[in-house]
Amino acid sequence: MADDLKSIKRPERWDVPYCQEGSGKDSPEMTDADVDRLMQTPLLRQMDQSRFPESTSLRDILLNDSRLRQFKKGNIVVRQGDYGSSAFIILTGTLRVVLDTLDASVTGRQEPQQKSFLSVLAQLWKNPSEPEVRNLERKLSLGSGDTTVVTAGDTAVFVQDVSAIIKDKRTAELRAGEIFGEIAALSRTPRTTTVVADSDTELLEIRWQGLREIRLRSPEFRDYVDKLYRERSLKTHLRETAMFKHLDDATLNKVADVTEFLTFGNFDWYGTYSTLREASAAERIQKEPVVAHEGHYANGVYLIRSGFARLSEAYNHGERIVSYLGRGQTFGVEEVEANWRDGTQIPFRRSLRALGYVDVLFVPTQVLEQYVLPTLPKSKKPQDSFDTTTLRRQPVRSKSSKVSPEMLEFLVDRRFINGTATMIIDMDRCTRCDDCVRACASTHNNNPRFLRHGPISNGFMIANSCMHCQDPVCMIGCPTGAIHRDSAHGRVVINDSTCIGCATCANSCPYDNIQMVFARDAKGGLYYDQATNQPIQKAAKCDLCAAQLTGPACANACPHDAMIRADMRDVERLAEWLGKQ
Repeated sequence: MADDLKSIKRPERWDVPYCQEGSGKDSPEMTDADVDRLMQTPLLRQMDQSRFPESTSLRDILLNDSRLRQFKKGNIVVRQGDYGSSAFIILTGTLRVVLDTLDASVTGRQEPQQKSFLSVLAQLWKNPSEPEVRNLERKLSLGSGDTTVVTAGDTAVFVQDVSAIIKDKRTAELRAGEIFGEIAALSRTPRTTTVVADSDTELLEIRWQGLREIRLRSPEFRDYVDKLYRERSLKTHLRETAMFKHLDDATLNKVADVTEFLTFGNFDWYGTYSTLREASAAERIQKEPVVAHEGHYANGVYLIRSGFARLSEAYNHGERIVSYLGRGQTFGVEEVEANWRDGTQIPFRRSLRALGYVDVLFVPTQVLEQYVLPTLPKSKKPQDSFDTTTLRRQPVRSKSSKVSPEMLEFLVDRRFINGTATMIIDMDRCTRCDDCVRACASTHNNNPRFLRHGPISNGFMIANSCMHCQDPVCMIGCPTGAIHRDSAHGRVVINDSTCIGCATCANSCPYDNIQMVFARDAKGGLYYDQATNQPIQKAAKCDLCAAQLTGPACANACPHDAMIRADMRDVERLAEWLGKQ
């Protein structure tokens, strides 16, 4: 038996430097000479290297977490809508930020490559009989060509006659020394603009792990990034909100000048959630920071920028949930609009509390009354939901109200509202046939990627399957970036080759939806770490069957329509499915 043991070196964070990920065609190997040159750039020169620990020095970060990229005039560097995991510093040349949306045929967006019909059939007899089979010897051989990581920076799409295409679009210029892409990289959100090379350009691309380390150690860099975050995001978020879309640039600038950025709660909320979820409902709600309080003066409108918030109202001696709000939704519009229209003084009729954490934009009432409400088109004005003559509160007409209060409370308290592909099972219809599990296994080399197990409310189970969250906190601590979002659709996936088995993602997931598994060879033998002689683990989770022609095999295989992969942002579809069961 000892002869069958496979002893290999456990992968570590910098086994695969960033310059060796992806195709590598335009990413030469980083050298000490390159780092010396980079350290003379204005942005990096101001950093105090003594603030960095020896194990992750600034030079090591540049050597391993960054890469040099060359783009020809007309090349797309990042695309609007892609989920980025890196930021760029311009070394030479200029770039053009396209603030308006470009057609997909121009940007070269493509669907992920899927298996052919014959490949899908072949899974039935080609899958290994042993669990979690891998060929780690081959995958850990750098330069073998077996590992491909697709990042937003690898788009390499050339736009012919770019000047003609963007001549009628709103654009802005970026020059040498400036940084871009940091907002998407640090906040785990899609790129908000498309950036095209305006000339032959050299860029330094830093993946978010290195960016996070630099931001943590360099106050100057942190302040600089935060300043850019305010300058570049504010108008975009205002413009995306219905009540501000009609404003011209001059008026929008006036609104932006007095708009405040506010953050409530803890960005790393998952750290305390595991203990908080065991508390009573009253204890949980008291732990949630109040953004706006029921009964207080309606002093403005709150726009949810990221994160989630609970909308609740006083009920008996406590509070009950009315709805939940996410990115792009607003609070306080009805009260402010009614007070301006009728000259009343209606206070906030609900309380808004941060669920974990929430970033908001706050626009004061005075500004809304002066610049926004007088010019707001009738179609954009909120529907009356209360009698302003008697100040009598009426039920808020919310999409979430179509879901039963008990179910809504369950989904919000457990933070399942974070999911874009939450697995919900109707336990009354489910016959425990396990067809869903077998279908999942057959599409993943006989390794099911979810557990038909989880908390239950009103006969509905939320199964232990990756929900592909809007805010995937599992990614925060990953030292190699092995767990990441695919750039086109935002699915949360794991690069098995760069996963070092540290279990940070599994421990960070608030929903216990990531499993740590032992890697085996084709004969079923375990791989062992040469240094510790311990079995090597890998993180495993649902990938939504991205390579399958028909999408998630689990839901497709259910013979009783007892399962759905629900996007919790689409409350109407969720309510419709729950109502049919």
